[in-house]
Amino acid sequence: ADVTLTRRSRRWHAAWLYPRMQASVNDKRTLYIGGLEESVTEDTLRAAFVPFGEIIDINMPLDSSSQKHRGFGFVQFDERGDAADAIDNMNGAELFGRVLRVNIAKPDAAAKGSHRPVWEAQADAFFDDKPLGDASVVQEEEQGQ
Repeated sequence: ADVTLTRRSRRWHAAWLYPRMQASVNDKRTLYIGGLEESVTEDTLRAAFVPFGEIIDINMPLDSSSQKHRGFGFVQFDERGDAADAIDNMNGAELFGRVLRVNIAKPDAAAKGSHRPVWEAQADAFFDDKPLGDASVVQEEEQGQ
């Protein structure tokens, strides 16, 4: 049987054979789109970015209290070159009266396994370097006050 692989089936086949090659946030195909106006939807983003190439996924994180998007989203393209073209053409462009910021998406701290606030990130190292005082000295100081 003659089998012709489409772009999508080749990607699935490669992902099945080589699991490490699956798309990730830092593979230069996923873009961060910032500065979105409140009424922008996934369909609006798709319409704005589809001229640059095939879009695999669009994600617009929602605010938990208002259930509206948080003013940014992510667009994942099938090809790196398409993502680069979108950055070149859409970064600084205007959509619904707002200027867009379009960059390669970067993994956030949560994706790296950190759920601690930034100001706590170095706290353990800071306190580990400080010598602990003798407990009896601390108790004497407390009694003296």
